[in-house]
Amino acid sequence: MSSYTIALNFEDGVTRFVECKAGEKVLDAAFRAKINLPMDCSDGVCGTCKCRAQSGAYDLGDDYIEDALSDEEKASGLVLTCQMVPQSDCVIAVPASSAACKTEQSRFEATLTKLEPHHDAAVVLEFEVEGSPPAFLAGQYVNVEVPDSGERRSYSFSSAPGESKVSFLIKKIPGGVMSTWLESARPGDKVALTGPLGSFYLRAVERPLLFLAGGTGLAPFLSMLEVLARSHSQQRIHLVYGVTRELDLVQVEAVEAYMAKLRNFTFCTVVAEAGSNHPRKGWVTQHIPAEALNDGDVDVYLCGPPPMVDAVRRYFDESGVTPASFHYEKFTPNAAAVAA
Repeated sequence: MSSYTIALNFEDGVTRFVECKAGEKVLDAAFRAKINLPMDCSDGVCGTCKCRAQSGAYDLGDDYIEDALSDEEKASGLVLTCQMVPQSDCVIAVPASSAACKTEQSRFEATLTKLEPHHDAAVVLEFEVEGSPPAFLAGQYVNVEVPDSGERRSYSFSSAPGESKVSFLIKKIPGGVMSTWLESARPGDKVALTGPLGSFYLRAVERPLLFLAGGTGLAPFLSMLEVLARSHSQQRIHLVYGVTRELDLVQVEAVEAYMAKLRNFTFCTVVAEAGSNHPRKGWVTQHIPAEALNDGDVDVYLCGPPPMVDAVRRYFDESGVTPASFHYEKFTPNAAAVAA
């Protein structure tokens, strides 16, 4: 392979992608893309360029000193970007803001190609992006500039990276800025997207996965499931998808289709409304099977409204089960998502 894609995740949530040539150091590739990563000596002596590699294979060589990067730091995933030579695509957390590194969010234009309402609950939007397909990590979001409003709204991709067509699952909010625009929106309308953003994204898959989705928080999991299907993942994956009303269940057929694409994927839907005829009523936390927790050897991903996120966090605190990793994103209408 002649180059690798490196995702640089800055502490303010902005993600930028750079192409790193075979044998090239990350710091040099970033500078070539006009991104000024923290640095001083560039010789593996000062440690100023220290970042955390969150996924991917790489070589650090031995041309740096212990004071710059200790063996313990190296074992924990810390790297010196002035010495790091990728051997695969990588994700790197940069302990600095995008502004401090003289970079900013990417902005791209898109044309609306599909608008599919799901009762009064949500709308599936699909856009054709002008130019190269946008780069993002499965689970991340963008800011959509709502035409003629001067405002932006944040939505997670429900489509997978690498496609010229991108899709979103948007909750209908009566009187909301985006919902109001959608009442008159038609295919062919233009919008601007900025991003990608967010620290909620699919990490390297090393153990079983438990996905917990609430409402339109299903969107990032559709992106993740497609990435997992394309990589032919053999890990066990269980999704619990919870909503308030049965009419709020959207794109269930899309989720069900992954049972044929992923041999170890299972899912269930849950409806909170007491009067519902749905076979599983209550809260997501009441329908997490013990085997999906795998005695804590599981990576948990959670996306939903704040009350659901807080309830799931309490559930794990009180259950005595500590997942190997726990990534969550809470969202509220008309506000940006918050990830951890």
